[in-house]
Amino acid sequence: MNVSHNNAVSARPAPKRNAALKVMIWLSLVLVLMSVLYLMLGETIIGLQRVWQALWGRGLGEDVLIVQTLRAPRLVIALLVGAALAVAGAILQAVIRNPLAAPDVVGITGGASFGAVLFLTVLAGVFSRELLPIAAIIGAFCATALVYMLAWRRGADSLRLVLVGIGVASLLSAGTSFLLTFSPAYSATSAYIWLTGTIYGSTWEDAAILAPWLVVFGAVLYFNTGNLHAQLLGDELAVGIGSSLQRHRLLMVLLSVALAGSAVAIGGSIGFVGLIAPHMARRLVGPVIRRVLPVSALIGAIVVAAADLVGRTVFLPYDIPVGVFTSAVGAPFFIYLLYRSRKMG
Repeated sequence: MNVSHNNAVSARPAPKRNAALKVMIWLSLVLVLMSVLYLMLGETIIGLQRVWQALWGRGLGEDVLIVQTLRAPRLVIALLVGAALAVAGAILQAVIRNPLAAPDVVGITGGASFGAVLFLTVLAGVFSRELLPIAAIIGAFCATALVYMLAWRRGADSLRLVLVGIGVASLLSAGTSFLLTFSPAYSATSAYIWLTGTIYGSTWEDAAILAPWLVVFGAVLYFNTGNLHAQLLGDELAVGIGSSLQRHRLLMVLLSVALAGSAVAIGGSIGFVGLIAPHMARRLVGPVIRRVLPVSALIGAIVVAAADLVGRTVFLPYDIPVGVFTSAVGAPFFIYLLYRSRKMG
C-alpha cells in the first residue's frame, strides 16, 4: 500500500491541453445525454419534446409534476453530490499521494455519517433540517482532527494518514451502529436508509442547501490549486520551492472534508465515488491537477446520476439506493487497486 501517488501516474505522459479539453467536452456531452435520459425514463416514460415543455412549465400537468418536482431536483442533487465527492477524493489522493485515499476510506465520510445520524436520531426534532449539512461537516471535521492528531509525528506523514484514517473509519462505523441501535424505530429506519446512500425524495430545497456550500468551497479550491500541485511534488521538493507544506496540506484536507461532508449530508453515505473518479480522470488527462479536478467532477456527476437512474428504473417498482450500485462497482475496484499497489510494491 506504500506506493507513491506520483509513481502511480508518472509513467504515463500527460496529454496536451487540447487533448484534455476534448476529453472535457466529450464528458460534458455524456453528462447532458445522461441528464436527458434521467428526465425521460422512470415508471412513467416521457418523450423528449414533452420533457422540454415540462421544464418550462408547459404541456401536461402530470409531466410538469414528474419532471419539475420529482426528477429534476433529484438529478441536480445527483450531479452536485457526485461532483463534490469526486473532487474531494482527487484532493485527498493528491495530498496524501496514495492511490487508495478517498473520503470514505480515510474516515471523512464516516465522520460525516456519524454527525448526520446523530442529528437525525437525536436533534432532528429540535433543529431545522437545513442544519443537517453543518452537522455532517462538523462530524467530518472532528474525524479528520482525530486522524491528524493520531497520525502527527513531526508532521502528518501521508502513509500514516491513510492507516490511521482506516482505523478511525472503523471506529466511527461502530459508533454509528451504536446510535442506530438505541434510537427510536422511526428515526433509526430513516437514518439507516440515509446511510445506504440515497437521494430518493430530493427537493429543490435540498439543492438550495447544498449548492452554496459547494460554490464557496469550490472557489477556495480554485484559488489554491497551485498549493495542491506543490503537494504532488513530494515533501522535500515542495518545501524546496517555498511551499508551507503542513499548512497547505491541512488546508487541502479541510477543503476535502468540507466538500465530502456537505455532499454526504444531502446524499447520504455514497461510497467509492471519491476513489473511482480521480483514477479515471488521471487515465484520461494525466496527473496535472488543474485538469484532474474538473474531469473528476464530471466523472463523479456522471457515475452518481447513472447509478441512480439504474436504481430507480431497472428494478421497478422498487427504488434501489444509489449507494448500493456505487459500492458494487467501487469495492472490486478498491480490491484491484490494493492488489496492484501490493504487486508494484
